[in-house]
Amino acid sequence: MLRRLYAWVLSLSARPAAPLWLFLLAMAEASFFPLPPDILLIPMALARPRRAMAFAALATLGSVLGGAIGYAIGYALFNQLAQPIIHFYHYEQGFAAFQRKFAEYGAAIILIKGLTPIPYKIITIAAGAAKFNFAVFMGLSLVTRGARFFLEAVLLRLFGEPARDFIERRLELITGLFAVLLIGGFLLLKFA
Repeated sequence: MLRRLYAWVLSLSARPAAPLWLFLLAMAEASFFPLPPDILLIPMALARPRRAMAFAALATLGSVLGGAIGYAIGYALFNQLAQPIIHFYHYEQGFAAFQRKFAEYGAAIILIKGLTPIPYKIITIAAGAAKFNFAVFMGLSLVTRGARFFLEAVLLRLFGEPARDFIERRLELITGLFAVLLIGGFLLLKFA
């Protein structure tokens, strides 16, 4: 079933409404959908390299908006569905510890995970459940999702089909290295 869904999403890249589909897919992936927008962004950027940056901007905006929806899911539904379970198991202190940890390390988690192929919806929902500062969450989402999609768009625009093969085979390595550089930059600013 997932393979059919993947093929269907990929087929959207050839349609005239592909930019709208890219935006909607990015929004859905950040809150509930299982497939990443990269599967649409890559063929669209290859087909029209001069529009690669515009496509990256659409994916970024859709993902950030979807992140807000995921945050709302974590914030509202977590309280309605999970709080009774937490209370039943007397795990209030454990959950409070989770919230403190997310408050302390949430920015790093959002920045790192937003770059990787790990489903972003996990981070968006967790941020809402932890009641992480919404404005900070949105700003970090814009930075990390924008970095991911614009990095892909630049590579595809500059190198075309070979970049696609490289990205598809080594996406985790590329985003991991970028995350290390990003964190290193923050640490350098903090401790310098």
